[in-house]
Amino acid sequence: MVAFLQSTTSVPLVLDTFLRRTTSWTWVLPVVCFMVALIFQSNVLAVGQGDFAIVIVLNSISIGLVLVTVFAALHHAEAIAHRVGQPYGTLVLTFAVTTIEVSIIVSMMLHGSNNPTLARESVFSTVMIVCCGIVGIALTVGGWRHNRQDIRRQGTSAFLSVLVALTVLTMVLPNYTLSTAPGTFSSIQLVFVGVLSILLYGSFIFAQSYGQKEDFSEVRALEEVQGEHLAIAYSLLTHLVLLLLGLGGIVLLTEQVAAGVEDGLSYLEITQSDAIVGAGIALVTLMPEAISAIKASFKNELQRGLNVALGSACATIGLTIPAVVAASLITGRPLTLGLNAGDTILLLLALAMGVVSFGTGRTTLLTGLAHLVIFVAYVLLIVAP
Repeated sequence: MVAFLQSTTSVPLVLDTFLRRTTSWTWVLPVVCFMVALIFQSNVLAVGQGDFAIVIVLNSISIGLVLVTVFAALHHAEAIAHRVGQPYGTLVLTFAVTTIEVSIIVSMMLHGSNNPTLARESVFSTVMIVCCGIVGIALTVGGWRHNRQDIRRQGTSAFLSVLVALTVLTMVLPNYTLSTAPGTFSSIQLVFVGVLSILLYGSFIFAQSYGQKEDFSEVRALEEVQGEHLAIAYSLLTHLVLLLLGLGGIVLLTEQVAAGVEDGLSYLEITQSDAIVGAGIALVTLMPEAISAIKASFKNELQRGLNVALGSACATIGLTIPAVVAASLITGRPLTLGLNAGDTILLLLALAMGVVSFGTGRTTLLTGLAHLVIFVAYVLLIVAP
């Protein structure tokens, strides 16, 4: 199992290392990705309107370009993080990735016919991929290399408390309200949930940045990591501009590809189309944070890795839910947030596993494997519901 995880995570790590050593690619890729996305959005190539084979080829090129640009964006985000320091550096990456996901979800909600469950599936997929997939791989890799790793229980408990409150209120509670059909909120309830999500996440960001800053710092002594620096080739402003270009290109290209995939799945009459599209959006947008968290755990900086991973899950709910609520209320399109019974069980199991795993302040290889088992069950139920 460990050998399999090592082999599956080596490819993106090698690519990330290559992009770091060849710094010219880290500024070429964001620019190229953004320009290609503008061409596709302008319909110069008439993507989605030509021959089916041409559409497949262009979408494949778009997917490949998005994947490599994600690593370039990660490089610039980490360079900015190195300049501004922690925990602000982690927040830069979290906000960047969450911006991608929110933009894609809202644009796809407004694409074609009404799609009331896409936001729910995307948020649910993000929580499962983060809490079971990314965290599971990070804990497994860290446990395999370092045997045991220490974390700050106060910080992880803060993450989990916010995550439990947001997920249950937004994705479980809708199934038990009486004003509207099961799985939905009334307009007043939607406004309440949207405002509540922003306030709770904003309070958490304040605590992480100011009030409880030390609870989220790395357990390793400062002198152990003073010599570990990120090679920064450009100024802070240059890294910021290239990061924004890369993120903009990723958003536009992923929106183009995801819309085509959604149409294709609908044409094939696949019943789990929203779950597949939602998982695909989450996988692409979370890739920078996944690599960052796994690398941090590999270097025995597990707390920093958990800050990135769990922070992305909190940010996804805290920022995505208000955005889709606003889009739903403005456009008048219904929004279904309540999970079905099977997904609810998986969600509660993932949250409970997090509470148990981080309760002792120390993680091992077995801890990571337990998270991965739940992740495999989540993937299985997408393929074979």
